[in-house]
Amino acid sequence: MSKFISYRCSLCGAEYLPGQVTYTCPNDGGNLDVELDYKNIQKKYQPEDITSRGEPSLWRYEPLLPVGIPKGEATPLHLAGWTPVFKLPRLADKLGLEHLWLKDESRNPSASFKDRASAILVARAQEIEAEVVVTASTGNAGAALACMSAAVGQKAIIFAPKSAPPAKVAQLLIFGAKVLLVDGTYDDAFDLTVKAADEFGWYCRNTGYNPFTAEGKKTAAFEIWEWWLEAHRDWHKKDSPLDNHPPLTIFVSVGDGNIISGIHKGFKDLLRLGWIPNLPRIVGVQAEGSAAIANAFNAGTETITPVSATTLADSISVDLPRDGVRAVRAAKETNGTYITVSDDEIIQAIAELGRMGVFAEPAGATAYAGLVRAAALGVVRSDDPVLVMNTGSGLKDVRAAMKAVVEAPIIEPTLEALKKIL
Repeated sequence: MSKFISYRCSLCGAEYLPGQVTYTCPNDGGNLDVELDYKNIQKKYQPEDITSRGEPSLWRYEPLLPVGIPKGEATPLHLAGWTPVFKLPRLADKLGLEHLWLKDESRNPSASFKDRASAILVARAQEIEAEVVVTASTGNAGAALACMSAAVGQKAIIFAPKSAPPAKVAQLLIFGAKVLLVDGTYDDAFDLTVKAADEFGWYCRNTGYNPFTAEGKKTAAFEIWEWWLEAHRDWHKKDSPLDNHPPLTIFVSVGDGNIISGIHKGFKDLLRLGWIPNLPRIVGVQAEGSAAIANAFNAGTETITPVSATTLADSISVDLPRDGVRAVRAAKETNGTYITVSDDEIIQAIAELGRMGVFAEPAGATAYAGLVRAAALGVVRSDDPVLVMNTGSGLKDVRAAMKAVVEAPIIEPTLEALKKIL
């Protein structure tokens, strides 16, 4: 039995019962929001019923999710989420900030944020007894789907552009998915996936198309909420001046818009339950060469005009964002904004995070690059508590990482050679 009561179109507001639709609104193609039975959740659960759970994964929030955890022994599907948050004091000093943290999503089973969505999608596929799950991906979403599918024996097919980084393609293959490289862009792969799903009856996981993707990604908001509650307790114990601090500001890299809209959805769920007094501020960061959503936000519109995306941050390189409207609203409705950064700034951010012990892929480092730009522009103040999302591991794209460093010299195995280079 499904845990949700309906879908609601984010554009026209039309409501559909579970089973009436699967992906997007038939009236206008708008993204669908999953509507939970918030009144019954309020009656049955209090915040401490969630925060007292011992489950160290996103499944600790099962009462707030539209699917249940698949039964059986623990697998990587059971381990997605519950990623760490830690301070970045040296970078905070450099940027003139008093409080700066990073949430490291590279600790997920397939090393990216996308495991959250894929865990929920595969659980949903198992629930509806889907034979095949298919997705388009530049690498991370596909790797996440392949990983979660492998964990429970679900058949998975991945369409990826042939330009996808080899390390990401290797993950797809190692996890046993059927991989087809498309001679085209991510958007070409996306369109082919939708057609194939319609033709063969496959369950389509496409980001910004299947409403359950945002339900997985919203779990990051729940974890931030829990961490923030604990941070408050610590501050109060110390009689900190942060008792009257500004709201938390979260920096998120943005491609098709589904991560930022998913995080926004999670906080909106908590607000509807009355578990938080207000929404944190959310700042979206896009690469200058793939900035369709930022362009719309800065123009004061929800009309997303496609671009010809060119950025080394392949995970956020998108011509036509499929969740653009909700991504615009994520910043607008939280008093946030959008920042764009160059590829050079992204490369620099990879290097700076690396010197803090964080190995981020280009898309993950984009959020920090946005913070650097925002601090310089005065978008964040010195006393603003700031959390940066690193959405993926640098091991996903070693070629890009090597652009951020000077190659190691080769020396003869002698002390004389060592002294010379030193």
